[in-house]
Order: sequence, then C-alpha cells, then structure tokens
Amino acid sequence: MQRRSTGWIGALTGISLAMLAVAQSGADAAVTRSEYCSQLGLQPDGAIQTKVAPGTSASQIAEATALQDKANRFCAERKQAQGIRTYANALKLLGVTPVDLNQ
Repeated sequence: MQRRSTGWIGALTGISLAMLAVAQSGADAAVTRSEYCSQLGLQPDGAIQTKVAPGTSASQIAEATALQDKANRFCAERKQAQGIRTYANALKLLGVTPVDLNQ
C-alpha cells in the first residue's frame, strides 16, 4: 500500500512541476503591443542623448524626433502596430537596432 501512495505522489509532483514550468515560460514570452510600444518609446530619447551613430546629421536627428512624435500619437490612439513600425524607422535613422522584448 505504501508503494502505491509514494508512486502517485511522485507522479503528481512531476506533473505539477511540468505545468508550472510551462505556465511561467508562456507568461515571460507574452509581451503585448502596448508594452512594446511603451518600451520602444524610451529608446529613441536614449539613443539621441548617448549613442547616435557617427555620421548622423542634425536633419536625421530632427526627422527621427518627428517620427518619434508620430509614433507616440499612434500608440496613444491604440494603433500600436503603426507606432512600433514608426519607432523602428526612427531608430534606423539614428543607426540603432530596436529592442526585441520577445528574446
């Protein structure tokens, strides 16, 4: 009788741990567009202040700032996909790779 109880407890523990691991990995990987929009919104400011690629002109910085403003409006209007693309274009002008939150 004792052997059967131990076997069931071991099996249930293993299943519980497997389910917990799957639930945690799924929760970490799911980043909403809204969160991505928010994180990308911070990146152009940091890029302009700290690490603009050499050879970036003042007109490119101004254009990137205009794109950032446009992306802010898209994200505020719940058009996150357009906002994310616009942020990516602004960052390309600055010579910076956008952050990938799903990695």
